[in-house]
Amino acid sequence: MEKIYITYNQIHNTMKDLSEQVKASGFNPDLMVAIGTGGFIPARMAKTFLNIPILTVGIAYYDLDDNPTEKPTITQWMDQPDKQIRGKKVLLVDEVDDTRATIGFCLDELKKHEPAEIAICVIHNKKKKKKHEIPDWINHYFIGENLQDEWICYPWDAEDTDMQDKLSR
Repeated sequence: MEKIYITYNQIHNTMKDLSEQVKASGFNPDLMVAIGTGGFIPARMAKTFLNIPILTVGIAYYDLDDNPTEKPTITQWMDQPDKQIRGKKVLLVDEVDDTRATIGFCLDELKKHEPAEIAICVIHNKKKKKKHEIPDWINHYFIGENLQDEWICYPWDAEDTDMQDKLSR
């Protein structure tokens, strides 16, 4: 599988652009929910531009050897989700929409807490068949870039970010 290397600067610029798309859309989120671990850094970058709180959740779809599991599982969830989510506009942030297993699972879990609205924001969307459709109750799906089904190497996974930057060129 082809690999594509992404830098922190590329992600920062993409999150700035995505934040502008969110503002221009008329969707005014009350908070972000970052899917960990890949959504943590993009959500923090978006906070600079949107100035809204970030809640974090952990959803595991891969085992320790990077093999997909049968279904996603919750490894971390927010305290008092009904109090934090009910009636709020939520921007769900993740780094990549690959199979949509984790995003779909997280949407279903968030919906149980009766948010006013949920929008999705991803740096990258892989153009391929997904395990879940975007539900019709999602009005906004913000994508930084659509990519082919390539292996995306994110800088937070790199052991040497200088080499990561070189490989991205």
